[in-house]
Amino acid sequence: MMKRKIKAVRSDELVFQNVSESGMTLEQVKERILAFMGKDPQSEYHFVIGTDSQVFRGHTKFVTGIIIRRMGKGAWACYRQVVVPRELRSIREKLAVETSLSQEIAACFMGGILEEMEETLLPYLYKGAVLELFIDIDAGTHPTINKTSQYVKEMVDRVEAMGLYAARVKPESYGASAYANRWTKKSV
Repeated sequence: MMKRKIKAVRSDELVFQNVSESGMTLEQVKERILAFMGKDPQSEYHFVIGTDSQVFRGHTKFVTGIIIRRMGKGAWACYRQVVVPRELRSIREKLAVETSLSQEIAACFMGGILEEMEETLLPYLYKGAVLELFIDIDAGTHPTINKTSQYVKEMVDRVEAMGLYAARVKPESYGASAYANRWTKKSV
């Protein structure tokens, strides 16, 4: 049996982009999120992380989206892409890697940045300010529509074991099934 080396990713190795910026560090992403929230701290916010993938000839592309959504009033988003140099054909393996990549990014936000996000809204708690945290899983529960349905419970349990983040699946999981999906379509 072949042993795989698992390498932890340092936060300074993470690189993000969106339609207007590229090469953003995790620290810059955090700054953009706090600035976005600071413009309207009396609003309801959803902080969403979700990953989708696409298999191409010789590789599989994973895209993890980070979205701060001001409910009914816009959003700011960015994404990170990771390329695995082989074609992942197993639905369970792809879903497990997608969930792991989302959890990796979610873990980078636990602690300091989430506290700063909450502190931005805290003075407006009784004026409508809300912050909800989600990890969106690109899986659905309906067995005749979604081949992923048999793995939903396993992936949801993994996310919920982290604490803090609520797990969402299709059709609510727009972070994975819509935003991240949009950026998986082009081969690298």
